[in-house]
Amino acid sequence: MEYESQHVSPREFFDYMTGETPTGDIITILDVLKNDFLMIHEAVEISELKKNGIPINNQTVIIYYPEVYKAHLSAMDYELTHALNKRNYIWLKRRLRVFTLEDQYLPQEFKDLQEELAPQYRSMMKKFSDQLPKK
Repeated sequence: MEYESQHVSPREFFDYMTGETPTGDIITILDVLKNDFLMIHEAVEISELKKNGIPINNQTVIIYYPEVYKAHLSAMDYELTHALNKRNYIWLKRRLRVFTLEDQYLPQEFKDLQEELAPQYRSMMKKFSDQLPKK
């Protein structure tokens, strides 16, 4: 996929995946380990954070929420690209249905982050939606 990944240690991966989140994520570490699309997503997300000097531990998501939010968007792009390359349209459709910038847990002071990322989000939604086979 031509992605320049940072080294992610098993401890960093575990701590990040099992750390606190404001959203109460329903995806478990086992879900990620069993799914190559989610695995790519999390590896890219952690790598993007490391590229920006963010320490990876069980408090990363809480302390660096705006940066995590941005890294999540990049990770979605790689995840969806991987699904498209594998022609897994079921996964692609499923993820596009749940992919949103609306985050009820985003602290009020970061609401401008949604506006900042909205053009990138809309571009991604269009790019991947346009690639779905027509019925």
